[in-house]
Amino acid sequence: MTNRISERLNENSAVINDALSKYLDWKNDNDKYPCLFDSLRHSTLNGGKRIRPYLTLEFNRLSGGNDESAIPYACAIEFAHTYSCVHDDLPCMDNDDLRRGIPTNHKVYGEATALLAGDALLTHAFELIADNKFTSDSNKLRTVKLLAQCAGIHGMIGGQQLDLIGENTKYDFETLKYMQYLKTGKLLIAACVLGCYASGNDAYINAAVIYGEKIGLTFQIIDDILDVTGDVETLGKNTGSDSGNDKTTFLSFMNVDEAYKYASELTDEACDAIFGFAGSDILCDTAKYLLNRKK
Repeated sequence: MTNRISERLNENSAVINDALSKYLDWKNDNDKYPCLFDSLRHSTLNGGKRIRPYLTLEFNRLSGGNDESAIPYACAIEFAHTYSCVHDDLPCMDNDDLRRGIPTNHKVYGEATALLAGDALLTHAFELIADNKFTSDSNKLRTVKLLAQCAGIHGMIGGQQLDLIGENTKYDFETLKYMQYLKTGKLLIAACVLGCYASGNDAYINAAVIYGEKIGLTFQIIDDILDVTGDVETLGKNTGSDSGNDKTTFLSFMNVDEAYKYASELTDEACDAIFGFAGSDILCDTAKYLLNRKK
């Protein structure tokens, strides 16, 4: 199963990476500020698991769509995710030196350019959606609304704000779950639902929402575990930052074995949500793959 999903991830990543490269190929644009374009490519094209666009492609296929209509949406969700990473790494946020095994954007291009790069990536995401020639205008409109909601104050940004407050506040378990639901889960939900939007098949949306929510929590739990048990070389980023900053994580409430058991239960719930749909086995195996990831 692991080899099968690894191969599938690599296949989808190749498709997405090719599309991302084309979307970032501004050869004829203003050459007076090439550092900004270099900055965008630095954070977008140098590695990454491409989990979110992978989910968009797979839910599109599950719901009967084709890659042609899904690729712009998949790249849009990756641009939105990358923007969040660039801003998250800034000194005013997590102040990280490494991302995906390379220096973070602000370490290479400076804080101001990194800030602009993040802004540019998010706005470009909406441009991709608007330019999708393979979906209707009404479809693009609801896609813009979904991404804005999931990335905005009632989604990822709201979760990030809660995370900042949590640096000086001890959260209870339910607040921690809600924070991670917003910060991580909402964009994963968007990734899954965008696949259904790309196909135009709304029958799969409810299942996509549940699946995205459950793997979002699982993803964060495993991140918390790896922050304690992982190493910099494997993860491509610094470890121990959460405990060093005395942040509330899932390991504030349970040990590693208990946290993994909880993540396993969430993974089962994600699989149950899509059970019965023809071809859902690939997404169930993906959930299990994410549960057992080492980076």
